[in-house]
Amino acid sequence: MAGCRVCGVSSSFVSAPLEVCGGCLRAERPEALARAADVHRACRAEFGLPPEPPREGTACGGCANRCRIPEGARGYCGVRRNSAGVLHGGTVADGRVSWYHDPLPTNCVADWVCAGSHDVDRSNLAVFYESCSFDCLFCQNWQYRQRSLRPARVAAEALAAAGDARTGCICYFGGDPATQMPHALAASRLALANAAGRPLRICWETNGSMAPHHLREAAQLSLDSGGCIKFDLKAWSPGLHLGLCGASNRRTLDNFAWLARFGAQRPDPPFLIASTLLVPGYVDAVEVSQLARFIAALDPAVPYSLLGFHPDFLMADLPRTSRRQAEECLAAARAAGLTRLHIGNTHSLDPT
Repeated sequence: MAGCRVCGVSSSFVSAPLEVCGGCLRAERPEALARAADVHRACRAEFGLPPEPPREGTACGGCANRCRIPEGARGYCGVRRNSAGVLHGGTVADGRVSWYHDPLPTNCVADWVCAGSHDVDRSNLAVFYESCSFDCLFCQNWQYRQRSLRPARVAAEALAAAGDARTGCICYFGGDPATQMPHALAASRLALANAAGRPLRICWETNGSMAPHHLREAAQLSLDSGGCIKFDLKAWSPGLHLGLCGASNRRTLDNFAWLARFGAQRPDPPFLIASTLLVPGYVDAVEVSQLARFIAALDPAVPYSLLGFHPDFLMADLPRTSRRQAEECLAAARAAGLTRLHIGNTHSLDPT
């Protein structure tokens, strides 16, 4: 049983590598935030990633980190790099990306409300971007970090060509597409042109930290094609989000609020979807209640999925989300005014 080095509480819900509890992070206690920052730096060093967003060099502006990347160095995401004052990586010509075909209905987070869940004779082109603007200590796909620093040479044309006549949707996830939006947007435009009139939805699963001008284009592509945008809202409290994810959630919340207004143009099938991973001891009913109030104030009909947590990465010592926690969070979201709720990853839930 691990203990919090700040408040002293001992609990199976305190992650031993982090050594601070959710309450101390939520309260933004300086000692807790400093410890979390040290853990993020050490973790990133193991993968050769910059310890924090660089602040001297060529401006990137692709995501909320607003890196200024020195000559010969990389941005926080690891994929953007400065060569003679020109930024490479994640551009139309050089994405750090992989993909595979998934039968529909697929196992994407939005499958319970997505129009693609009815296309049993079509497939989903699942596109995994191997970089991220966040540094989540509970990352469920952390293995991409082992590939982030390899040369990024996949052109958008190659990705677009991977779609065939049976492809009903393209879903970008990762990692996160937020760090390579020029590549994803170009691939989307090309794929839609290649589809030559047949239905092809463009969908996104993201932490929502991309630059607003990239989000606007992504939203229009999804709205026009019948696709959706799913935001992973990690936490509400700034301190908790910073401690767990190594980054602020301000851009994510601002972008989500803008999308809620934009998405009113197409309520069905839903254009905007939210989800939250229920990390035991950290992302609880208190966090979910605040997130749900935020969403409900924008549009109470936005679908919201609460996801069971599978112990992984630096938080592999935590227990799985219990059925009780999932039901408590579901009740909190309902009490906050949301009307379309769902518990996902039920196979990961502890039945207690």
